[in-house]
Amino acid sequence: MNVVIIGCGIVGAAIAYELSLVKGLNITVCDRQPPAQASTGAALGVLMGVISHKIKGKAWQLRQTSIQRYETLIPELEAITGHKIPFNRQGILSLCLEEENLADWEKLQAIRHSQGWQLEIWDKNQMKNICPQVDNEKIIGAVYSPQDRQLDPTALTLALVEAAQHNGVNFQFGVTVTDTQTSGQVCSQLETTAGKISADWFVVAAGLGSTLLTAQLHHTVDIRPVLGQALQLHLGHPLGNPDFQPAITGNDVHIVPVGGSDYWVGATVEFPSDGDEISPNQELLESVRQQAIAFCPELASAKIVRTWSGLRPRPEGRPAPIIGKLPGFNNVLLATGHYRNGVLLAPATAYAIREMMIPVDS
Repeated sequence: MNVVIIGCGIVGAAIAYELSLVKGLNITVCDRQPPAQASTGAALGVLMGVISHKIKGKAWQLRQTSIQRYETLIPELEAITGHKIPFNRQGILSLCLEEENLADWEKLQAIRHSQGWQLEIWDKNQMKNICPQVDNEKIIGAVYSPQDRQLDPTALTLALVEAAQHNGVNFQFGVTVTDTQTSGQVCSQLETTAGKISADWFVVAAGLGSTLLTAQLHHTVDIRPVLGQALQLHLGHPLGNPDFQPAITGNDVHIVPVGGSDYWVGATVEFPSDGDEISPNQELLESVRQQAIAFCPELASAKIVRTWSGLRPRPEGRPAPIIGKLPGFNNVLLATGHYRNGVLLAPATAYAIREMMIPVDS
């Protein structure tokens, strides 16, 4: 059976690898640019699963599946590729500000406990003892999620590509889809800048590129860009206890240890004001840096090593992500529009796509 995946960010790469574990599939991945270039390359890789407030239905199921899969996926990829993937297993610390209601967190803690997951609620003194780098009188405590993770999205995507190649997947980069050929409810082939590609299944995992691709199939899925900016800071020494470096989040600002004494800080959420063009707003990025300094004052002396930005794909008028059949087609699957959760939900999305193609009971 021939499968074509369009798009090689974290989601497309995860699908390619997951399908490469199924015998009898002939898989091709095409992308107009190299892997992990678009929103994946800008992501911070903070996997907020257990600590998210999604508690039931598909939104929680996807998170739980991904968090579980990452524990086996990372060592699996490292064994195949021989490369280390930066994977922080020291959890996520969510700071609670004065206006927050700790009762909401206690409810979530009880629900997670019943689901078999851990959350710890720390008072101000516990937090000061364990994470002395957090120093702000407006912070009344914190919620610690020991089973949530953070990873390097680019390193992960490149490892997924390499492992999928090792399993026989064919990747074609620098290839743009120019047209499609359809008959009734079936798409039979893509016309690309590298020639025609036929397949039994097509998977659209192209993020913002999905709008144009689905338009070529006469069923436009409207996905809009939301800009995110982040920066890397070099401090010269680790914050707090060098042996305990969780990702810290508060007020939608993340402080992410990335080894040595460097930290990623981000990310902004910037919507287009006119059409689809968004210019990075320097003031917003600076306000994110100042918020990080307000949480961890030592960061004031850190040097900015680099800044970067990327566009996240946000579905218009419907929830993110979009995983399922493209209306009107039996053999075109959508795995797109993950907005701010592409890295978190990539493994679960890959499972879902595999299920749609090859049901477990078949």
